[in-house]
Amino acid sequence: MSVVPQTKKILIVDDASFMRTLLRDIVKGNGLATEIIEAGDGVEGVKAFQAQKPDLVTLDVNMPRADGIQALRAIMKINPMAKVIMVTSVEQKQIVQDAMKIGARDYIVKPFDRSNVGLVINKVLRQR
Repeated sequence: MSVVPQTKKILIVDDASFMRTLLRDIVKGNGLATEIIEAGDGVEGVKAFQAQKPDLVTLDVNMPRADGIQALRAIMKINPMAKVIMVTSVEQKQIVQDAMKIGARDYIVKPFDRSNVGLVINKVLRQR
């Protein structure tokens, strides 16, 4: 996989620490980011987005305090050009369609196919 050359900052937002760890390992393993920030729910994720200005966000759909859709709406208000990838389970197709209408660029499905996650992140990072 060709690596995005300049330094990239990725924000991983998920309430499950093992999912954040898994995504962080995939991102690091594919050389897709020089800095990885993590947040445990949608509220923390929006705060981290505002403070850190990441190049890309992975956003879990089901989280406490603010779910992925609420966090996505808040992120899009801060930066309508934000690159957000939704993280979802297979049965959440309608939520993913709603997220894409709001501004998400793509989605990845749990359980992860490691190579597909890397490809989706790389593709979204390269978008204008």
